Amino acid sequence: MKVTGFYPVILTDDVCQTADFFVRNFQFEVVFEIDWYVSLKLNSFELAILHHRHNTVPSQIRHQHTNSLILNFEVEDVDTFYDRLIRDSHLPIVLDLRDEDFGKRHFITSDPNGILIDVIQEILPSDEFQKHFNGSIS
Repeated sequence: MKVTGFYPVILTDDVCQTADFFVRNFQFEVVFEIDWYVSLKLNSFELAILHHRHNTVPSQIRHQHTNSLILNFEVEDVDTFYDRLIRDSHLPIVLDLRDEDFGKRHFITSDPNGILIDVIQEILPSDEFQKHFNGSIS
């Protein structure tokens, strides 16, 4: 079996607001748009936004929207993203900017649906964590 694509789909009751959030804050481009579905692209990465009551959603979950999800965005300079998203755009801060011993400098914000967005820059892990990596460390 050959996988030709993989992308998350956010179920929401406000497709336009959710899509606009990712276009504005993460520079996604709209590649398809209809009132109940938007397909977004950023380089080779894709993200879809779907109204949770649309008939393509299984009927037993149409009353729900996406929750308990974290989208990770790995970036080259997390401090620049922090300044732009938190200080300039005033997105909510769920976890403030910090360094983790396991090799990440990151912060967590959220989209209009409450979906968590973890903006991450890889850093050198502590000696304790280096032994747990399989392969080279960036």
